[in-house]
Amino acid sequence: MAGETGWYYAKDGNPVGPMTLEDLVRQLPSVGGQEAMVYGPTTGEWTKAKHVASLVGALGGGSAPPMPKSRIADEIDYEIYGDDMQFVEVTLDPGEVVVAEAGAMMYMTQGIQMETVFGDPSKNSGIMGKLFEAGKRMITGESLFLTTFGAVGAKREQVAFAAPYPGKIIPMHVEELGGEILCQKSSFLCAARGVQIDIAFTKRLGAGFFGGEGFILQRIKGDGLAFVHSGGTVTRRELAPGETLRVDTGCLVAFQPSVDYDIKLAGGIKTSLFGGEGLFLATLSGPGSVWLQSLPFSRLAGRIAGSFSAARGKESGSVLGGLGNLFESE
Repeated sequence: MAGETGWYYAKDGNPVGPMTLEDLVRQLPSVGGQEAMVYGPTTGEWTKAKHVASLVGALGGGSAPPMPKSRIADEIDYEIYGDDMQFVEVTLDPGEVVVAEAGAMMYMTQGIQMETVFGDPSKNSGIMGKLFEAGKRMITGESLFLTTFGAVGAKREQVAFAAPYPGKIIPMHVEELGGEILCQKSSFLCAARGVQIDIAFTKRLGAGFFGGEGFILQRIKGDGLAFVHSGGTVTRRELAPGETLRVDTGCLVAFQPSVDYDIKLAGGIKTSLFGGEGLFLATLSGPGSVWLQSLPFSRLAGRIAGSFSAARGKESGSVLGGLGNLFESE
């Protein structure tokens, strides 16, 4: 991994590379050190060097810089591995914690302590508050519980979380995105302690009934890192003020609250009924960022179910299939 090429750093707004990880480490002190923006095989997107676990030790002597006093979320480091079936490895300093959906953990080192919590651990609420938070999570189809993974030893520890189906893991620096992101249900994978996972309601009745995800969206708030999973290939689009993008309702992964979200008919009656693209499209109007996925899980599941149905039909409707049943033992 250390000798792998494909690393870049940003200088005056332009990418410089590709280069190996060793070359990148030698160049970074002259362009900002841990604050320099880098991109490589394990980052997923342009990010600060101080958030990349394989760079932190080489640049700063073993640990990330101290958190500002005003910061709430833990400042975790990460690397993303794989192409279509990805997992993210999070590196925690002593005392840091990452929160994840139940069942997402892939592996963890010996110094990681795992604990299942009721509701959102980032909120210091009483028992009624915990019940309310858990009830909201149940509305979105998520588990009532979240799992926390904390580094309890005296050294840095690693814990990894795997994507549930083929696609991409999207790292989101929530603070740099305005402190809040809205995303589809079941897309949240894990986040630094201090990032809040809440629910949001669509603003319009039509979007709630026909938006593919109903009235409920997930709201991710805070000033730390969160990881969202999407199906297939993901793309990020920047919408200018007044710019409009129409997308398949299932292909929408996440968007900033500044983006206006609505649902409109795909076209005329004939196009809507026989065009194969569904009756409705999501209409997104800027300004703000939107993330789109090429393979919604519902579309993948539909194709798999259709293939099973077609296979059963061919077997029962064929001459050989019918004759073969005569020789099957009871």
